[in-house]
Amino acid sequence: MSEEDVVIRKEGRAGRITLNRPAAMNALTWAMALRIEQALDKWEHDSGVDVVVVDAAGEKAFCAGGDIADLYKKGRAGDFDYGRKFWCDEYRLNAKIHRYAKPYVAFMDGIVMGGGVGVSAHGSHRIVTERSVVAMPETGIGLIPDVGGTFLLSRMPGRCGEYIAMTAARMGPGDAIYGGFADLYMPVERTAAAIAALCDTGDVTLLDAHCEVAPTSALAANRVEIDALFASPDAVSIVQSLENASSSLARDAAKAIRRNSPLAVTAALLAVRRARDLASIEDCLALEYRFTYRCQEMSDFLEGIRAAVIDKDRKPNWRFARLEDLDETRAEALLASLGTEELPHSPPERRHPEKPVQS
Repeated sequence: MSEEDVVIRKEGRAGRITLNRPAAMNALTWAMALRIEQALDKWEHDSGVDVVVVDAAGEKAFCAGGDIADLYKKGRAGDFDYGRKFWCDEYRLNAKIHRYAKPYVAFMDGIVMGGGVGVSAHGSHRIVTERSVVAMPETGIGLIPDVGGTFLLSRMPGRCGEYIAMTAARMGPGDAIYGGFADLYMPVERTAAAIAALCDTGDVTLLDAHCEVAPTSALAANRVEIDALFASPDAVSIVQSLENASSSLARDAAKAIRRNSPLAVTAALLAVRRARDLASIEDCLALEYRFTYRCQEMSDFLEGIRAAVIDKDRKPNWRFARLEDLDETRAEALLASLGTEELPHSPPERRHPEKPVQS
């Protein structure tokens, strides 16, 4: 990795992090995650840094996810430790961002997916623009929402978390704010001035002057229907309720879920619902790590990457052709305790009160 894949520097009162792989949609590599963590550790005790500002090069994507090609190569070769170490380090960064002692301002302009959510949506000030598209698309490649995704999804209003996790649906700026993935809406033409103000003063209260009322949220408008359709006790009954409904939302959701890995969809539903009872992001990351620790051997993850990224034929051969063919205990096994291999983490130091579960 070139050090310029992520540009880290101080500008005025701000610590600045710019993801700088626009040709790769700013996909996050293991080395980039480690460099970001090192910068955060350094700035946390630097009296010259009042705020951390994170943005990305290019106009298409803040970060479209993790760079998974190496995970595929290593996994196919039987090297599962590579992925486990990567996820361990990435998840530590996600928790660190959530707990960071100083304001962490993420400009989530463009596509923000997977690993991109992990380095933005856990911050204290999360800004979306008219170009923002936020998603957790993991079930489409045989994975479950990770990087703290279950923490965010489980705290969405009503059953929106189940809907987003199972379908991999994309959220516009209004949905991202309504769903708790972002806080503020700012037209992209104002972001440069806002960043300059943060660098000059370190004062995050100045952000409000650059923001506008967010666009309306389709999730909010469809909340009653989503809550009803995704309240069933398991993935099969949810899909059946969707297929028996007549609305376009239900029809599109059913088709999306049927495209995704049945094993991942089932495990994602279990994980999001289990995460509602977990108190901290660290607990949610530990739950996610149980799946990712096993995913290269026991899930559809490698096949999902092959179909989407390597061969790009979009024709994955899932382990189970349909949700109805899957015994839920197979998904439960992917989320079972790892014993001595559980994700290590220190007791959390509270940066701020946990955000309440929205009803």
